[in-house]
Amino acid sequence: MNLLEFQNVSFAYGDNIILRDVSLSISRGQVVAIMGGSGSGKTTLLKLIGGQIQAQQGSVWLDGENIGTLNESGLYAMRRKLGMLFQFGALFTDLSVFDNVAFPLRERTKLPESMIRDLVFMKLEAVGLRGAATQMPHELSGGMARRVALARAIALDPTVMLYDEPFTGLDPISLATVGKLIRELNDALGTASIVVTHDVAESLAIVDYIYFLADGVIVAQGTPDEVKASQHPYVQQFINARTDGPLPFHKPAMPYAAQLGL
Repeated sequence: MNLLEFQNVSFAYGDNIILRDVSLSISRGQVVAIMGGSGSGKTTLLKLIGGQIQAQQGSVWLDGENIGTLNESGLYAMRRKLGMLFQFGALFTDLSVFDNVAFPLRERTKLPESMIRDLVFMKLEAVGLRGAATQMPHELSGGMARRVALARAIALDPTVMLYDEPFTGLDPISLATVGKLIRELNDALGTASIVVTHDVAESLAIVDYIYFLADGVIVAQGTPDEVKASQHPYVQQFINARTDGPLPFHKPAMPYAAQLGL
């Protein structure tokens, strides 16, 4: 059974079509990458999963529930099944590492503080930062901050983990560490993970399946090996980092000479 499923989903902001008849599915235990250029609809997919926006056509299903039909209390309950790692971590700057990880446990459960303490140290141990519990976010490196944010995201043992550009701004060691944690935590928790990313090399190393978005549609999909073998021009340009192709270097404009008045 699919844990998350998009069925013929379309969405637009006015006349600006973002997604067109998109269908995809993710099963428990899978790490799935959503790739594509800026404006291809990746972030819109995450917003649809979180119920921030609703599909204008089609439906989005999470753990057997149609997200588009949920009321406010239903959405709140559904979001307890989600964990989110934001692009730059989004830690609370005035809270310590410990209190950042404890925050969702204090806000969304009635657990005693002694149990919250044990759970926080357990999550920090999972990302290798139990020793940083008393530090403040400004005392952390970029990679450490991202790992603390990951510990906070898994604090409630989510059913589905969402990663919004988790590798942005990281040095090679931190990038590899976060990638390894995404894979290991997904396997240990038995969740499904959706990774929105531009990082081709790291994603191909850790994911089970890839969906490529362009102009609001899925232009390619498959396992990492299948995607690497794809001959689709867009996929080839993206994977090989070519400056020109279906996504042109030059934005269409009037003839250069004419614009210069020659």
